[in-house]
Amino acid sequence: MEEQFILRVPPSVAERIERLLNENASSSADGALDISFSEDGRSGTFMIGNETFPASLLDLPCIVESYKTYDDNVLIKTADVGQIIMVKEEGDTSVEGVEYKHGLTPPMRDARRRRFRREPDLNPEVVARVEKDLLNIMSGGTVENVETVAPEAGGQRKKNAPLPSAKPDVPTKSAGGEPERSDSDDSM
Repeated sequence: MEEQFILRVPPSVAERIERLLNENASSSADGALDISFSEDGRSGTFMIGNETFPASLLDLPCIVESYKTYDDNVLIKTADVGQIIMVKEEGDTSVEGVEYKHGLTPPMRDARRRRFRREPDLNPEVVARVEKDLLNIMSGGTVENVETVAPEAGGQRKKNAPLPSAKPDVPTKSAGGEPERSDSDDSM
């Protein structure tokens, strides 16, 4: 597998990078590209020529697969990309947190909120207690400190309706005195 990354830059910087890649490196005025990160590994600076831009490393909401082809028929997977390097202009606001909530394409806009299940708010103490109880049950023990909670249906627990008593399967007699028969009673 190859090493790949996604670099998202402002349009003006993208033009300069494209010009730099298309021209001979020694004749270009924007001679060098450089990116360096601070000790936290998430924020840094992107340099093109003598100009610097703030950059940040963000996690994508889902993994993006990268493919390559040699003959325009067969695709070969080359990498899984899960992070993006976001370069902003000097005055732009930076993204808060470590996750970029949007994907790479317009349909993935605000993907974390719209497409993925929310993580439940779990109390670590409750998780530890349940894990301990499960281990006790699996080892043949019993559960300690069990509380029973009634389901909330309108604030009160509903009583089950009594089941109707079972009636014997006796055919009823019609007005003529013979029992009624269904079409499936052709056994006689």
